[in-house]
Amino acid sequence: MNNQTVKVTIAGEVKEYPINTRFLDIALEYQKDYENDIILVLENGKLRELFKKVEKDCTVKFVTTGDDSGHKTYTRGMILMLLKAFYAEFGNENVKKVTVEYSLGNALYCDYEGELDLTSERLEAVKSRMKELVKKDVPFAKRSIGTDDAIELFANYKMYDKEKLFKYRRVSRANIYNLDGFEDYYYGYMPPSTGMLKYFDLSLYEDGFILILPRMNKPTIVEPFRPQKKLFTTLMESNKWYKMLEIENVGALNDIISQGKLNELVLVQEALQEKKINEIAEAIKQEKDKKFIMIAGPSSSGKTTFSHRLSVQLKTHGLKPYPIAVDNYFVNRDMTPMDEYGNPNFESLNAIDLAQFNKDMTDLMNGKAVDLPVYNFITGKREYKGNPVSIGKDGILIIEGIHCLNDALSHSLPRESKYKIYISALTQLNIDEHNRIPTTDGRLLRRMVRDARTRGASAQDTIAMWPSVRRGEEENIFPFQEDADIMFNSAMVYELAVLKTYAEPVLFGVDRNSQEYLEAKRLLKFLDYFIGAPSDVVPKNSILKEFIGGSVF
Repeated sequence: MNNQTVKVTIAGEVKEYPINTRFLDIALEYQKDYENDIILVLENGKLRELFKKVEKDCTVKFVTTGDDSGHKTYTRGMILMLLKAFYAEFGNENVKKVTVEYSLGNALYCDYEGELDLTSERLEAVKSRMKELVKKDVPFAKRSIGTDDAIELFANYKMYDKEKLFKYRRVSRANIYNLDGFEDYYYGYMPPSTGMLKYFDLSLYEDGFILILPRMNKPTIVEPFRPQKKLFTTLMESNKWYKMLEIENVGALNDIISQGKLNELVLVQEALQEKKINEIAEAIKQEKDKKFIMIAGPSSSGKTTFSHRLSVQLKTHGLKPYPIAVDNYFVNRDMTPMDEYGNPNFESLNAIDLAQFNKDMTDLMNGKAVDLPVYNFITGKREYKGNPVSIGKDGILIIEGIHCLNDALSHSLPRESKYKIYISALTQLNIDEHNRIPTTDGRLLRRMVRDARTRGASAQDTIAMWPSVRRGEEENIFPFQEDADIMFNSAMVYELAVLKTYAEPVLFGVDRNSQEYLEAKRLLKFLDYFIGAPSDVVPKNSILKEFIGGSVF
């Protein structure tokens, strides 16, 4: 390298550019070779925003809106553009707060508090302003300020969630983004400008509105929004709990921990969950024809502990629950179907011996004794221990498995005999009003901590297999969640503060040169927002104990 040029390696090709050339200019040169918009770059394995400049010889890889990091960046840019347009249309003096609450399929549900009514006409005007910003291709500007200055800035902007958040930041500086005069803070990177934020829609929904976005695998298509009433009701119920506890964001949780009030918070949160489980047990008791409680949910939702706690509550109502894990009906390993990559697909419905499962469940329903199998995961075969089970008049089967909401699993059982429960850790805590915590992050951290404790798996291993897990969930679980009779949210408002203590050490162990390091680094930055909390305050029957250890079950 000399003082005038730098060498940039892209896909094995080495090219020279003037020093301080923007990554954006290089990306524009290569955009024709990519189906989706380039939104970030990896410079020597480190994510960079496109408005950064090349200062030394490097290897570059482009990140598009079809990649995970790129999709997250697109979403952040859309939120900032939405807020800029919203405040401009309504007037700063009329807006108390706009909060990005949670994800609903391909949309983000947002809440608005202010002096003016939220009408379809006003929302349409906001949408028009957003389209105008896209047309003008306004750049996102970034500046670094001291943490104390950030606290003062957001107090002046009446963004009190962010003001409180920064009181607990260890770092001395904060990156502030500016879009045409509107300033905000975001956890993660931004697009270079508004020009690529072409794909979106806005619509009123319930008491707020939704920002409809493309899915990661279809980054140029805005699919129609499909309401998920049961999921939305569950999210709203949890949101109501959090507001009752006065903990809607990380800053408020940090206040509770720093003031020594964590014990009371844990007791109230766990009591709220136990109350919900009892309500489910009561509902099952009232429906006399229910013999099969079908429980399904994505990875690390706490299905096992939930099943045990539900069983305890059912017993208090005079019922006799019997647990059955669908995994015990796996076909012998050499019969397992393969996925598109030639690997065994254990999450396929055809990985289950459907004929044997349905025969055994039908026999149990008809009062017959059945010798239930136990799957040996070492040999890859089902085994029979010679301990037949039968259920009497008050007997009820608690069946847990990823396919339990899919009637194809239990096709021989009458629908009226089944009570379906969908369980997921639907995180309601936000970093602040504009930075939500994805539900998948909470579940990934749970899984990571449990894998390290029970399987000796590294955080790198867990991160590497997580995309495959997510694909299985998208195919086998989420399409059936609205078929559930009831949904249960297993997320706890305090859990990320406890998981921090367990997750950080294993995340620091991820190899800096590995593909998984970027995700590990992102999660470490995320956990840095939390004050760590001790685990000794967590009850032994808590769902969280399933992951950190010490469960009574």
